[in-house]
Formats: sequence, C-alpha cells, structure tokens
Amino acid sequence: MKFVNRVEEQQRLTKVMNETTISLIVVYGRRRLGKSTLIKKILTTSDIYFLADQTEKTQQIRLLAKEIAPKIENFDKVIYPDWSTLFDTLNLRTTEKFTLCLDEFPYMVKKSPELPSIIQKIMDSKSVTFNLILCGSSQTMMQGLILDSKEPLYGRADQILKLAPISISYLAEYMNCSDIQAVEEYAIWGGIPRYWELRQKNKSLQEAIVYHIINSQGVLYEEPYRLLVDDMRDIIQASTLLSVIGAGANRLSEIAARVEKPATQLSRPLDKLIELGFIERETPFGENPKNSKKSLYKIADPFMNFYYRFVIPNRSLIELGRTSIVLNEIKENFNNYVSRHWECLCRKAVSGNTINGVTYNMATRWWGNISRNEMIEFDLMAQSMDKKTILVGECKWGKMSDSDAQIALLIEKARKLPFTKGKNIVPILFAKECKTISNNVLLPKDVLRLLG
Repeated sequence: MKFVNRVEEQQRLTKVMNETTISLIVVYGRRRLGKSTLIKKILTTSDIYFLADQTEKTQQIRLLAKEIAPKIENFDKVIYPDWSTLFDTLNLRTTEKFTLCLDEFPYMVKKSPELPSIIQKIMDSKSVTFNLILCGSSQTMMQGLILDSKEPLYGRADQILKLAPISISYLAEYMNCSDIQAVEEYAIWGGIPRYWELRQKNKSLQEAIVYHIINSQGVLYEEPYRLLVDDMRDIIQASTLLSVIGAGANRLSEIAARVEKPATQLSRPLDKLIELGFIERETPFGENPKNSKKSLYKIADPFMNFYYRFVIPNRSLIELGRTSIVLNEIKENFNNYVSRHWECLCRKAVSGNTINGVTYNMATRWWGNISRNEMIEFDLMAQSMDKKTILVGECKWGKMSDSDAQIALLIEKARKLPFTKGKNIVPILFAKECKTISNNVLLPKDVLRLLG
C-alpha cells in the first residue's frame, strides 16, 4: 500500500525514539487507520515488533520470546513463568538501546491485567534499556490505561498519538483521481487507509461497493460490528442507535421513540459513539451545544453512514444475492447521499481558514423559524475571527448555472436573521460544477486545497 500523510506522526515518533533517555510511547485509534503500518515504517532492523493475539498469557509470553530471539540469541530457549521475568531478562541481556513495540496491547492486558503495573515498575526503575511502544485499537481501553489517573501508566507516556482518519486531499493523491471523484470516493470510504487499499483492487467505485460491501462474502460486510466490539459494551444497542439515526431519526426524542427507551437512558451510549467518532451532535450556529434543544444527531463517519443507510435496510436482499436491486437504490440516491458529506467537507474547509482575505472561526449549519410562518436554513455559516463578518454558504452536489441568482438569494435570506444585523455578509456557493467562476463560488478543487 502506498504510504501517504502521517508526516507529523512519523517525526514525533522518530524524535522521541532517538532521545538519549528511554521513552514510553502510546499509539491508538480505531481499526484500519494504519497504526501498525506507521510504526513499522519508523522501526529499524534493530527494533522488535510484536503483534499480540487473543491467546492465553503463557502463549503470548512464548510468542514474544520468539520475536526477541533473532536479536538476543537463544532468548526463546528459556521458559518464562510471567511477564516480570521476561522483561527483567530482556533488560539484563540488552547491550544497546532499541525499541520494543507491543501491538494490540489490549489483548495482552485482557489476559494479564497485571501487565500495566509491571510496565510501570520497569519504567519507574530508570534502569530499563529499551524504548517501549504500546499500540491498540480499543480506544476506550487505551485511553483508560494511559489517561485515567487511577491507572498505573497514568503520566508515564513520553508521547501519546491518537491517530485520526486521513484528509481527503491525500485520498485524491492515493487514488490519482479528480477532485470530484475524490469527494465521491470519500463519501464511501472516509479517511480510512485500509478501505482505500481495498477500493484500489477494483476498477471502479461501483465494482468496489458491490464486491466489498453489498455482498455477504465481502470483507467489509460485517465491518461495523468489528469496530463496535472494540469499544462498546452493548453492541446491539450501539448498532440499533446507528440504524435509527441512519434511517433519518435525528432528534433525541425521535431516536428515543424508535428504540422505545427514555431519552435519559440514551445520553451515555450516544456520547460514547460521539467520542469514538461514529456520530456527531449538530447544533445550529450561535447556540450553546450544552443547552441547545435543537441539536441533531448524524452519523459522522462516511463508511458507517453508507452502511447504515444502504446495507442495514437491505440485508435480507443482500443475503439472497439480490445485489442489483440494492445497487440500483444506491445509484438513485447517490448524489443526494454524497451531498451530505460534501456539506461536511465544506464546513471543515471553512473552519479556521482564510477565504478571500478573511479568517473564519468554526463553521456549522443554521436552521430555525424567523417568523411564525417562515423557516429557513443555511448549509454553512461561520463568523470571522474579528466578529465583523458572517459567511453564509449553500452546498450543492450538482451543477449550478445561475450563480448570481443563488448568491442574491443567500444574501436576502441572511438579512432576515437578527444576528446578522450590522455584519458584513459574505455569500459563498459550494458546487460540484458551476458555469460562472468567481470569488463567491468554491469548487471541489478549492475545498480540497483548503483542507490541505
């Protein structure tokens, strides 16, 4: 797989590994983000990489000893009764500094709850002779082990990296596709490198969807369940919440009614799904998210959104092999589906960026009633850092012909809002294609450039 981005992460890992002192490094994030690939890229032939599995402790100790043996002769010829003995022996037999990576560390802790305390002891002893990288896909467990003040490893890490999905601009580079194609691809695969790799094995986007997602034998057909099992105690409840949100229930009251539970019982699982990056809570521009009653819940992750929009409602058809029916539904609704993610990309592109000489704060949507009989909404709204200018935007995943009329309409709508009085209003059209090009029209190439 072609390696793109992760430049800062590589620099940070290399810097801390090359320091004169011994370092404890933590790398975590959801599955398929390329954590292992990143670590392997910066490890040298002198370092040791160990991928844990879900076997018993004795087997894991035996397997790690085997990985160490090429570096330390006959290291695997000894039986180590526990982790303390193995690490003490490794420390004593090490003659020069190296880095040991324990990948899927949560698997090891699951079978050996005492392991974090053992690592704490050897790191605190200051006599350890090797760097240690702890890597894992269970975000909840990794955060707990490192960021919880009650845990043994709290405050011990010299570098903590939480990997995020990769920007769409790198997707265009990876797939060598147009900016328009990049937006459409991103709406399915998001910023997950492993999904990009799978996509590249097929000639077209349609072929990849059919082969990997809407096929009972597809490698991504059960993907959401694999992601949820790492971090959610109640997978059924989490999947149910994603299903009803994906089906269009966006208000808390609507979600509660669909799952037939009091809204008060849903706060914790919804917050957990937000923390994991699977859903987002959307609040109108200018309102406080903590007490707003207008908030909407949306699936934030593109792949999860696609899955719960098209796969879950059609699982019976997919199991019967009626792929063509499901594919036709996807084709009929594709532009509308992509437009939702186009809006998200446009808001991210504006947030914290300078457009036409003005720097803007975070961009969000706005919707609401301006009178008893009139409700309006904006796909995008952002205030300048000096609070003198408000950008109002409309995002359309289609071809715009009369941009002047659309811009005039945006200004007219914006002037009806009480909080725009006395402000400089800047209208921007975000379009897939547009006949007329101006500073008030941004196309996919412009959005990708802003996203960097």
